[in-house]
Amino acid sequence: MVVLLKVVQVILALSLLVVIHEFGHYSFAKMFKTRVEKFYLFFNPKISLLKFKKFDGKLHFKFFSGNDDPLWDAHPDKTEYGIGWLPFGGYCKISGMIDESMDKEAMKLPPQPWEFRTKKAWQRFFIMFGGVLYNFILAIILYSAILGCWGEEYLRNEDATYGIAVNSLSYEMGFRNGDRILAFDGRRTENFSNLQIDLIRSQAETATVIRDGDTLTIKIDELYLPAALNTPGMFDLAFPFVVKDFAEGSINRDSGLQPGDAIVSVNGEEMFLVQQIMERLSELKDSTITVGAQREGQTLDIPLQVDTTGKIQVMLENDLAGFFNVTTRRYNLFTAIPAGVRKTFVTIRDYVKELGLIFTPKTEAYKSVGSFIAIGRIFPDTWDWLRFWSITALLSIMLGVLNILPIPALDGGHILFLIIEMITGRKASDKAMEIAETIGMILLIMLMILAFGNDIRSLF
Repeated sequence: MVVLLKVVQVILALSLLVVIHEFGHYSFAKMFKTRVEKFYLFFNPKISLLKFKKFDGKLHFKFFSGNDDPLWDAHPDKTEYGIGWLPFGGYCKISGMIDESMDKEAMKLPPQPWEFRTKKAWQRFFIMFGGVLYNFILAIILYSAILGCWGEEYLRNEDATYGIAVNSLSYEMGFRNGDRILAFDGRRTENFSNLQIDLIRSQAETATVIRDGDTLTIKIDELYLPAALNTPGMFDLAFPFVVKDFAEGSINRDSGLQPGDAIVSVNGEEMFLVQQIMERLSELKDSTITVGAQREGQTLDIPLQVDTTGKIQVMLENDLAGFFNVTTRRYNLFTAIPAGVRKTFVTIRDYVKELGLIFTPKTEAYKSVGSFIAIGRIFPDTWDWLRFWSITALLSIMLGVLNILPIPALDGGHILFLIIEMITGRKASDKAMEIAETIGMILLIMLMILAFGNDIRSLF
C-alpha cells in the first residue's frame, strides 16, 4: 500500500509539472501564431490511451487508438491533444522545429509562415523559454499558497541553545556534542535544519563554532564531502532528556521516575542531552543504573533498569517549543505572494549550487543522481498535502533548472543557439541542429543510465 501511495504521488506531481512545462511552450507558440501539432501527457509510441481534436466544427475523441489516422491528419492546422501509455514526461510537438521527434522529412519541405523556424529569433526564444518560465511561476504559486495556508515554522540556528548532536562522521570531522555552529567559511546559516546541506553546498573549508564558551575554527577536509552527501544526521538538534510518559509495560513505571523529570546524570556522570544519554545507555544494556533527575528545582537519585536493547522504556518530550524559541510566521494574501517569490528564487539559487556539485568530481555527487525511484522516496508514506505540495514546488524548480542547462535536446540547448543567433545575426543550420539534438539525446540517455544505475544499487 505504501509503494502504491508513493507511485500515485509521483505520477500526480510529475504529470502536473510536465503539463505546466509543455503548456509554457504551447502558450507562447500560440501567441506567435506557430502551429502546435500535438500536445501530450506521457509518450505515445504506436498507440494513445486517449486523444481528441477539434475539426469540422466538432470535438472528436478516440480511445486506445493508433497514431496513424488519415482523417485526423487531414487537419494539420488543428492541435491533437492526448494521453500516452508510457508514463514518462510528455511533449508539445511544434511545427518546423528540430526536437526529440527528429522529424527530418518535415524539415526538408519549404519553410511555412506558421512554422517555428520562420519566426523571429526573439519569438523562438520565448517559445523555448516558456516551459522553464511556467515551471518557476508554478513554484511561486505553490510556495505562496503553502505559506498562506500553513505559514512557516522553523528553528533559527542562533536559537538552538544546546547546539548540535553529532554522529560518527561529524565527530571524526572535529565537531562535538553541544557545539554551536556560527558559520561555514564566514557565512551564517539561518535555519538550523539546513546546516548539513549548507556545508555541502558551499564545499566549506572551515566552520566557526562555540564550544564550552570558546570560539573555535574547525578545518574541514574536502575528503569528507562525499561521505557528508550520503550520511544524514551529521548535525542533529541537541535537546534535554525530559520524560514525557512511560512506554506501555515499561520496566521503570514504578521506579519513582515521573513525567516531567529531566535526567541530568547517569551513574554520577553529568549529562543532560538526549543523544549523550542514549549513547551512554547503549553501553549499559541489561543493568541497573542510578540517574539524577531534576524535579521542581531538586535533583533526585533514582535507580532504573536498562533493558537488553539499551533503553529505559520511556517516551521523551519532543515538543521543540518547550525547549526553544521556535520562529513562526503567518502570511495573508498580500504577504504570501512576495514571500513565495523570495522562497522560489532562494530555492533556485540553492539548487543551482547543488547541481554544481555533480560536476565537481571530488564531491562524488554524481553517485547520488537518481531517477523516479529516488523521487518516490522523498514522498511521505501517508498522504500529507503540505509535504506533497512542498515537494511538487521543489520538483518544479528542479525541472526548470535542469531544462535550462545548455545541453542540446534540452530547452537550454535551443536557447543557447538562439542567444548566439540574436548576438551574431546568424542562424544555425538545420543539419547543425540535428547533430546537436542527437548528441544531446545521447547525453540524456547516459544520464538516465547513471540515474537508474544509482537507484538500482541503492536497493541492494
